[in-house]
Amino acid sequence: MSIMPEKIIDFHVHLFPDRMFEAIWDYFYKYYAWDVKPRLYWKQCVEHLNACGVEKIVFSNYAHRAGVARGLNEWNLDVLKQYPHLYCFAAYHPADDDGLEMAEQILEYERVIGFKLQLLVQRFYPHDERLFPLYEMVMKKNKRLLLHVGTGPVGNEFVGASHFRKLMERYPELPVNVAHMGAFEYAEFIALLDCYPNMMLDTAFVFYPGIEGSFNLGGEVLEKYRNRIVYGSDFPNLLFPRESEISGLLSLGLSAEFYTMIFHDNGDKLIKVHSGA
Repeated sequence: MSIMPEKIIDFHVHLFPDRMFEAIWDYFYKYYAWDVKPRLYWKQCVEHLNACGVEKIVFSNYAHRAGVARGLNEWNLDVLKQYPHLYCFAAYHPADDDGLEMAEQILEYERVIGFKLQLLVQRFYPHDERLFPLYEMVMKKNKRLLLHVGTGPVGNEFVGASHFRKLMERYPELPVNVAHMGAFEYAEFIALLDCYPNMMLDTAFVFYPGIEGSFNLGGEVLEKYRNRIVYGSDFPNLLFPRESEISGLLSLGLSAEFYTMIFHDNGDKLIKVHSGA
């Protein structure tokens, strides 16, 4: 069994105000029969991850509809002020009249890494023209995006590698993390790493042993792209213990360098680049 670094960086954590967390968990159960475990509120999440050896937490949330982003981002800044080891992908919605003004304001805060777009839930395409000014702002200010743009665990017309490819053809230098290794189109998203130098993948929710739809391209591919992958847990919106996915990654028996890079060094580098930390 390979050994992970003593301190890790989690680049994919969900933090929401408590009532929004409850609404999300209830929605998951009602429409997908997903029983999220553990149901920890945001402060409990931070405390739990700290106790598990997580040195730095990069959290995100998203505006599920217009009119939500500004309030969420005010909350995000308050969380960042309380915890100096936290970093954030902030919320954005292209239908907000003051969205770009708000985006420019929040990017002035160093520990805001960039923005999270959850295309499945927000229901717009990654190549939606309304987003172009945001992408250009992100690049100008040396920030980054986190995109849920894959077809897993469920999909709709707004997600998929073909849509992401259209975005990257227009903005080939765009700094972007693709959540969940691009599940379920792993091969398609992995191939795009050779084309777009500022693209990264995160591991969230795709290395649980024996789960249908988990990463299936083998360890050789992971070793080849070990400098292009960051660890993310998807905590706390999990259906299985967080530790099970870590065990699944370690059981692959990859190099010590691989585990050091994905669990710590790659994430640390991104934080330094995009926050000046």
